Amino acid sequence: MQRTVITDPQDARLDDIRNLKHSDARKDLVYGEGPLVCARLVESRFKVRSIIGFGGRLDTFLADYGKHVTCPVYEVTREILGEVAGYDMHRGLLAVGERAEPLSVEQVMDGARTLVVLEGVGDHENIGSLFRNAAGMGVDGLLFGASTADPLYRRSIRVSMGHALRTPFAHLEGTNTTWQRSLDKLRNAGWWLVALTPSDDALHLKEAIAGKEKVAFLVGGEGPGLTEHAMRATDVRAKIPMSPGTDSLNVATSAAIAFYERMR
Repeated sequence: MQRTVITDPQDARLDDIRNLKHSDARKDLVYGEGPLVCARLVESRFKVRSIIGFGGRLDTFLADYGKHVTCPVYEVTREILGEVAGYDMHRGLLAVGERAEPLSVEQVMDGARTLVVLEGVGDHENIGSLFRNAAGMGVDGLLFGASTADPLYRRSIRVSMGHALRTPFAHLEGTNTTWQRSLDKLRNAGWWLVALTPSDDALHLKEAIAGKEKVAFLVGGEGPGLTEHAMRATDVRAKIPMSPGTDSLNVATSAAIAFYERMR
């Protein structure tokens, strides 16, 4: 571990975090913000290329995780970090990693019992919440269908509390109108495909998953939910009972309830 003090905000070694709010333009990097997420990045399959921080936050992190750190460590002031990143980094710590080779659908399925498949989930915070809920409720992995946002975007990672860096995920092949064919790969491997929907004609969630060894929940984006094409590709449609007059739940909330029922 090489620790270097940087006093010039224009130093090229800080370019990876320059104008961090526009980091979505960097499709080759992942970012950890704060001690917890930085630790999960260091312990993940993603190669860490630098750790940047100030004061006691950096000292404490290195005392706990320094033995795992092989990349350069840059010490800066809070003012310099804020100037480079474009806003006040009050968490005091950043880790920058390189994106790893994508996992295959087969790798995510291997040894798993519960998965979640996303269609049209374009909100980064919802994706981050789905990762966090999945980690907390024993879901083994996530599969991404069409029109879903980047699971490794900075906000997704932050909201997931770093679980987007730990929980396996893969992208299903196909376009908006053809990706559903990829679900045959799951069905042929013995998976029971469950579409989560508020439709009146759907089965109660508990009944829909009873006695199934391997369950994959399908969830859709806010508002439109799953497409009819996606629901037709599943084995059953399941609903969460709600109070009369209630339209639906947030996608991450709905998924969390389904995950809990599966775990229970």
